[in-house]
Amino acid sequence: MKKIITALAALAVGVSVLAGAGSAQAQDGKKFTIALIPGLTTDAFYITMRKGAEAAAKAVGAELVFQGAPDFNPVLQVPVLDAVIARKPDAILIAPTDKTQLVQPLKKAAEAGIPVITVDTFIGDGVYQTGKGDADFPLSYIASDNVLGGRMAARALAKAVGEKGKVYVSNVKPGISTTDQREQGFKEEMKNYPNITVLETQFNDNDANKAASQLQSVVARNSDLVGVFGANLFSALGAANGVQQAGQSGKVKVVAFDAPTSIVDNIKNGLVDIAIAQHPAEIGYYGVMSAYAHLTGQSIPTAIGTGFTVMDKSNIDNPDIAKFVYSD
Repeated sequence: MKKIITALAALAVGVSVLAGAGSAQAQDGKKFTIALIPGLTTDAFYITMRKGAEAAAKAVGAELVFQGAPDFNPVLQVPVLDAVIARKPDAILIAPTDKTQLVQPLKKAAEAGIPVITVDTFIGDGVYQTGKGDADFPLSYIASDNVLGGRMAARALAKAVGEKGKVYVSNVKPGISTTDQREQGFKEEMKNYPNITVLETQFNDNDANKAASQLQSVVARNSDLVGVFGANLFSALGAANGVQQAGQSGKVKVVAFDAPTSIVDNIKNGLVDIAIAQHPAEIGYYGVMSAYAHLTGQSIPTAIGTGFTVMDKSNIDNPDIAKFVYSD
């Protein structure tokens, strides 16, 4: 079983890197270049991740290269990856846009001697360095525990609907590691609420308008629908708009995954009831620190888990909660 270390332990890893290996580059005169390839460049989640990565790169004197595609799509991401490999960075951090289609393209990096660390999303089953399978070659997977995130969403939604009624998951499409796991965790946790029925998942292809239309169709078939979990932000906001269009505001509760700046107004005006915020800056920070540790001869964990913050109308104005809203 892979070892998941907490954010606090991961921070200790970063501190030890700075203290124990910080002089390594200075001694040999080499400045490491670390490339970060996000799932897409325009999303607040990845913009925030970049800021965390930049802070770590500055701390250790590395150069960070940020290069990605405008949409979350493996067809667009693979050429970006190929271009980054051609630049021969010292390490690659990447959020793979498909857990199968990115295996062979990433193997090219490994075969070229470039260490690979996956951030946010993974390839294969996300269990690395086992000596088994075609997708175990990345050094580490650094991300939120998305199964746990799905469970947290289920608990929050169950409480919001009084632990009874019908709910469903609005998801992107099968094959995306993070959203697959969030749905998995949500459904597993909902088994603990016998008076809640989980309806068939609706896949929206990351199209908010489609998610809105699907919500209205589900309500038409199930007048006792009480909640929906959007496994990513577009799914949640689309479903939330569908709730409004169906005249179900207040009756159908919406749980969103992720927290861009717009989530504050969405929660305050009742469009979204609850948001599960990841900590993408931590992911970027620990990604660079882990790559740097490896490049300076230190061992790193094969998995690092980062945290979550649950936001709703009762706490969204609390500075200790609001600080986890993503940058835009």
